Amino acid sequence: MKKTISILGSTGSIGLSSLSIIDKKKFYFKVRLLSANKNYSLICKQIKRYKPEFFVINDPLIFQKVKLKYKRKKVKILNNFDTLRIKKNDITISAIPGLKGLEPTLNLIKVSKKILIANKESIICGWELIKKMSEKFKTEVLPVDSEHFSILKLLENLNSNQIRKIYITASGGPFLNYKIKRLKLIKPKDALKHPKWKMGKKITIDSSTLMNKILELIEAQKLFNLPNKKLEILIHPESLVHAIVQLNNGLYKLIYHDTSMIIPLANAIFDGEINIDDFLKHRKGKKLNIENLSFQKVPKSIFPIIKIKNRVNEYPSTSIIINAANEILVDQFLQKKIPFLSISKIIMAILNDRNYLKYAIREPKNISQINTIANWASELTMKKIKK
Repeated sequence: MKKTISILGSTGSIGLSSLSIIDKKKFYFKVRLLSANKNYSLICKQIKRYKPEFFVINDPLIFQKVKLKYKRKKVKILNNFDTLRIKKNDITISAIPGLKGLEPTLNLIKVSKKILIANKESIICGWELIKKMSEKFKTEVLPVDSEHFSILKLLENLNSNQIRKIYITASGGPFLNYKIKRLKLIKPKDALKHPKWKMGKKITIDSSTLMNKILELIEAQKLFNLPNKKLEILIHPESLVHAIVQLNNGLYKLIYHDTSMIIPLANAIFDGEINIDDFLKHRKGKKLNIENLSFQKVPKSIFPIIKIKNRVNEYPSTSIIINAANEILVDQFLQKKIPFLSISKIIMAILNDRNYLKYAIREPKNISQINTIANWASELTMKKIKK
């Protein structure tokens, strides 16, 4: 019997990687739901190829256009998740970028046996809601970012008392070897040239500032219930080792794999019961290469954002504030409205704002309360940009 699978964010990089896995095992899956924002041509191609039962399209104009084109087809074209009626689903891949991915993730937890989360913001801002919902509906939740999937595997059969330190690795992005003066001249086109990974614009900019690792550190704290002192970020330009666990007994464990999201995704989808060569043909016969692996501490002069590492979870909603501010700043940088170095400067200024504590100490119980805190941070960010 085929397994039903749904993908939230099917036209993004994670969504496309997930669909490429389905392509290799097309008789194993039935696509139940796909969702996207406004990539009209790709949405139409996916409807034709995968014949999902439902397709949720966020953009109202694209929704109307697609709905008109497929009005006589079996697929139900929707423009929001409120009208979605799914009774059950085996696997959901949550890959809608930004905080807007949280609500559909919570909705699909109710009907899915397993949720694979590739959406940082959902975990960073709404982990308590996700945890509560998944426990209520007995839904398995797995992170599929390469770092957190690796940590998950490394921690199997270990308890917290055995762990001395967990290292999250960072490629260093495109500016690792830059002189400080050059950082002032960085343009969006420079920051979008990642040396190792092919990703969406927002996460690629986050990689260039190292904010992606700050966010991943927050995720690790929440996912694995770890204190800040047990987590470190290491620069690892080769991007082949994705996480390292140092044990109290003197041993180290690490996970090494190619720079492809297919590997953690396919392993999560199939519970590790796969031959990865079925999905990545170029790997056939590929040998282990550990001759030139290198690791180094994060240079604060190149990545000043690392200075907030010890503040990311100082209060219940600090992570929501950091995430919301960063989303605005990345967008403004991409629009060439602020310089590259302003991203880290303004985030630090927000954490020192006189009204910061008032919002940071709140413990949101629902999405509305999360949005209130995020909106405050977004508005404050825009004010600081305009100063």
